[in-house]
Amino acid sequence: MIRIMRHALHEGRGALCLRSFSETRGEVIEDVLQRTDSARLTNEASLYVHWPYCLRRCSYCNFNKYIPRENNDHMMTECLQRETETLLQLSQVSCITSVFFGGGTPSLAHPSTIAAVLETVSRQANLSDTAEVTLEVNPTPVGRSKLEDFFHAGVNRFSIGVQSLQDEDLKVLGRDHSPQQALLTVAEARRLCPGRVSVDVMFGRPKQSVESWENELSELLRVCDDHVSLYQLTLERGTQLFKQVLEGEVTLPTEEETAEMYLCARKTLHQHGLLQYEVSNFARQNAVSHHNRSYWKGTQYIGVGPGAHGRFVPVGEGGVLREARTQTLEPDIWMREVQQKGHATRRRIQLSHLELLEEVLVMGMRMTEGINHKHWELFSPQLGLHEVFGTSSDVQELLQRGQLILDERGLRCSWEGLALLDSLLPALLVELERRVSQRLQEDEHAKGQTNRTSPR
Repeated sequence: MIRIMRHALHEGRGALCLRSFSETRGEVIEDVLQRTDSARLTNEASLYVHWPYCLRRCSYCNFNKYIPRENNDHMMTECLQRETETLLQLSQVSCITSVFFGGGTPSLAHPSTIAAVLETVSRQANLSDTAEVTLEVNPTPVGRSKLEDFFHAGVNRFSIGVQSLQDEDLKVLGRDHSPQQALLTVAEARRLCPGRVSVDVMFGRPKQSVESWENELSELLRVCDDHVSLYQLTLERGTQLFKQVLEGEVTLPTEEETAEMYLCARKTLHQHGLLQYEVSNFARQNAVSHHNRSYWKGTQYIGVGPGAHGRFVPVGEGGVLREARTQTLEPDIWMREVQQKGHATRRRIQLSHLELLEEVLVMGMRMTEGINHKHWELFSPQLGLHEVFGTSSDVQELLQRGQLILDERGLRCSWEGLALLDSLLPALLVELERRVSQRLQEDEHAKGQTNRTSPR
């Protein structure tokens, strides 16, 4: 059973070579289109903004979040603006395709903070009036009361953390809202942004059964909008829930039961017209999350705020390779570093070509559409999908079992295979590493041969 992760922020790199084409008209057009797609990978990015504060810590959560000791919203807003400005200048992107305010609990921020960050983005890059701007919302009365102000600040999509419609489960999870408050919040969000409201719901909760889960989903689907995200509850070390399970105070469903819950949810959501487009995401009327889809497609993204992650080429300082970047975790230290140098990047690593391809593979295979040949070629012009995976005996076995599909469209999981993605990826990653290493050796050998035969 695949472990469903929230905001899996891991992407590829952007230093791309292009294959050459002969000068026939059709191939020249293809070359132009290829160059356009390649340029878009370095000229565009999505933006993730992390608001680190919560009023309380949920029992299962190990995200980078903090209970504020004092009200420093004004300073946090200024630092978010400054880091946004600095990193956009560093990336030299000309267009921000989407913005996602996550946390923490970003609905605790003042709507003016959201407006200020979006204004900063618009000063540095093109942010279309129709670009998707998502805000995560905790469905409390306070969160609901601010939705209209967030909407006027520039938010056009809400992601509502419903998690459960069972009072007892919400208490065990440490949530500070009731089922009724969640439903009222969803209704208000739908009034403001019809067709652009997502609800998060969690399965694998303590004492949950497949039957109760199916009933709960049916109730949720009567009121939800056109997007649902499923999250499997996982035990994380250091959390209150981990301690409760370890000490026998709380029991979770078995792995077999959670697998059945996942399959049940896929079937139920499909019956209600919500089509699966990614491991944990379902949409009606094509109401997909464009921001999250950009992660899965391997495009650049810039992470702003304490602990945020990013993947982009630092063109502004002469960079040519995409970097994996992580911002300082602790908010007070993060703010001090931003005030001192404009950003608080704590860690930056240049991604090798293999690391880039591994991320493109792992993220791309989460989508039901998988990875098409043209998209793969943007990152791997020398080794196509058939060349990498077509001759592997292990991959062939997965194809014959009907878990993987490799055809003229590209590489993807079957309906059955998507639920087993975690068990399929190791074989694909091993084969990718083998073929990339083999190609490097062949290139080195050819280079050596050329040097030996060239005139001195």
